[in-house]
Amino acid sequence: MERVLGIGGYFIRASDPAALGAWYRDCLGLDTDENGVWRPEAGPTVFAPFEAETDYFGSPSQRTMLNFRVRDLDAMLTQLRAQGADVAAETQEMDGVGRFGWVTDPEGNRIELWQPA
Repeated sequence: MERVLGIGGYFIRASDPAALGAWYRDCLGLDTDENGVWRPEAGPTVFAPFEAETDYFGSPSQRTMLNFRVRDLDAMLTQLRAQGADVAAETQEMDGVGRFGWVTDPEGNRIELWQPA
């Protein structure tokens, strides 16, 4: 059986694609080349379907949520707040899994930040 090898891309609609791309670069440090190619560090990627009624993603109209691994969740959340980003006040910890925090991008998409255990 053939299998997928990894995430090949994440594509997102935006009313201002250039501004949204700049936000991801400037606030999250997501450096891409001129073709949008980003080379993340090696690490785990979670694929997990959720119940249709979940409020975990924020707005019910948001059908998917992007999750980024981070080295230091507290430092990332502090950095995002300093840049005026919409950062959720709460964080969550799951034993053996790690810590989670959330930010909403300028287009209203909730993003999860994960510091693995």
